Amino acid sequence: MRSIALSHRFETRKVPDVDGTFWFLKILTTAMGEATSDYFVHHFNPEVAVLCTGVVFAAVLYRQLVEPAYRATWYWAAVVMVSVFGTMCADVVHVGLGVPYVVSASVFAVALVVVFVSWSHVEHTLSIHSITTTRRELFYWLAVIVTFALGTAAGDWTAVTLHLGYFGSGVLFTVLFCLPIIGFAVLRLNAIAMFWTAYILTRPMGASFADWLGVSHERGGLDWGTGKVALALSALIVVTVAVRARHDRAIALA
Repeated sequence: MRSIALSHRFETRKVPDVDGTFWFLKILTTAMGEATSDYFVHHFNPEVAVLCTGVVFAAVLYRQLVEPAYRATWYWAAVVMVSVFGTMCADVVHVGLGVPYVVSASVFAVALVVVFVSWSHVEHTLSIHSITTTRRELFYWLAVIVTFALGTAAGDWTAVTLHLGYFGSGVLFTVLFCLPIIGFAVLRLNAIAMFWTAYILTRPMGASFADWLGVSHERGGLDWGTGKVALALSALIVVTVAVRARHDRAIALA
């Protein structure tokens, strides 16, 4: 079994290029994670579902960490498991512990600030283009995990507590998601800040639309079923990652 050394330097950076495919897959994984989490906890024993998902999450993340370079399959598998397990953990805070969405969202927001400040203090950058050591990658994945938890709580807060509904919440976060893109492309605002702002907003955007597609009419959804939504999104993710992996191999061999 390969070990993890914090000072280990990789052959290349461990994250994909930030392009249209990246954002497309990021939104798909957030939506898929929401639908999959809801299906598991409502159709199986919740404690067992969370435990089993946590084990798979840890195994996939470990496999990603020991990869010597970026691999589309393992990277996006890790993102998918972060989405599913992160959603479950955020839901446990509200459903299991009774913590209001606004409180959990605020706590996760503070936690994310702590992660970013610690990461910047230790590594002197928050750029994903600098993910070339294990320690930097650990900071990266910790930030990703907290952004998923924050986004889950924020999306539920706007949809449920503020009564925007899942579709309305999805539209709201879609508009907000466009702002940092415009800020970077038009106003030339800081690329790192704009990236992480957009990254955070993809979670509540994708999750809100997934809920809208899957939940019952009584809850303001289309009632397609969380299982069907999860399967459809999973299939789309698999196809897109396969195409991306083939494209990456072609470039590497060119």
